[in-house]
Amino acid sequence: MGESRKDRFLRRAFRLMNKGFVVPAFRLGLGPLLGSPYGGYIMVIKTRGWKSGRTRYTPVDYAIANGLVYCIAGFGDRSHWIKNLRAEPEAELLLPGGALACRMETVEDEAEKQQALRQVLINSGFAVYLFEGINPHRVTEAKLAELLQTYRVLRFRPTGIGASAYDPGGWFWLWPVAATVLLIWSLLR
Repeated sequence: MGESRKDRFLRRAFRLMNKGFVVPAFRLGLGPLLGSPYGGYIMVIKTRGWKSGRTRYTPVDYAIANGLVYCIAGFGDRSHWIKNLRAEPEAELLLPGGALACRMETVEDEAEKQQALRQVLINSGFAVYLFEGINPHRVTEAKLAELLQTYRVLRFRPTGIGASAYDPGGWFWLWPVAATVLLIWSLLR
């Protein structure tokens, strides 16, 4: 089944926004500023490329329930990050409050899939209304079942603590350096 023009456009638009804004914001420690009930709650999944072996970052909407983190792949198995996780299910989740090392599992139980899907859709804010025309608070079980024909529901089971923007290798250090440079520059003027 071929990808529609709308799907291709959305994939490209998301890729541009994610690479140019969302991922750098999380790596700079600004993840907590991006989430809201209206704009959605976002995390970044850090994986290893299934072909290249290079580190990849993918922002997704998420939900937390019973100590587990759930997300959905709206483009299903075509998504590169799904291929990355299938090849190597160990990943890091950059959540707004910190980072977790996790193991990805595909949710198979129908009741768990529908419950997780509904909560992730609720947590996605206006995007689900804008792109899918769905009110997640009122969506029927039949519509959820229909969505689950293409969407994949993933569960992340925490296995440890991951490195956040504030840890070695993170980008938060850029803020104090930039502030210091600006302060020195303004004092010397």
